[in-house]
Amino acid sequence: MLLDENPSTLIHHTIGNFNIAPDKQAVSRINDSLATLQQSRDLRIREAESALRKLSRHLQSLNTQHDEAVVAHDASKHSTAMVELDTKKFRVAKAASELEIESERLESELEMLKERLADLEAQGIEGDEPTRREREADDSILLRLKIYRALGIDIEPDEAGNFTKAVIRNSRKSDVHVVNLDPKFSRFFYSNYFWSTMQG
Repeated sequence: MLLDENPSTLIHHTIGNFNIAPDKQAVSRINDSLATLQQSRDLRIREAESALRKLSRHLQSLNTQHDEAVVAHDASKHSTAMVELDTKKFRVAKAASELEIESERLESELEMLKERLADLEAQGIEGDEPTRREREADDSILLRLKIYRALGIDIEPDEAGNFTKAVIRNSRKSDVHVVNLDPKFSRFFYSNYFWSTMQG
């Protein structure tokens, strides 16, 4: 009978018949893998806890800096600084606009002067006919004034450039006559008057 055999022998044979060696090896490998995974998990947990503590310290430092900045911040000074910056910005913009306008004006004036220079160069040294006539008239006036001054007569122009007053000096008598020139009298009349005054 089976029960007459030693139970340990039966168990041993039963275990041998089940062939549990590969299962034991698998269980051993699984236990090793679980131990490795547990070690890796513990290591990651420690690293995460260390990073969390570091981030907590950094957050606390930032909170402290923020609190100090909030305490040190003066809203009235900030608004005053903003107003000053806006004023400076407006002044700079205005100055830039004025400079741009002045630049455009100077460019326009430069173009006009270039055109004038080109005209003068085209006319030559003597200039055009109206210019020559005007210069000759001016030369004639200057010549007359020189002659008058040589005779002791100073002709004075008004604000419009018209000759309206004559100062006649008589060196022999140390006398001075001031004559207002009126266009209704002829040049012949004034010539005789000047001559008689100088001779008298």
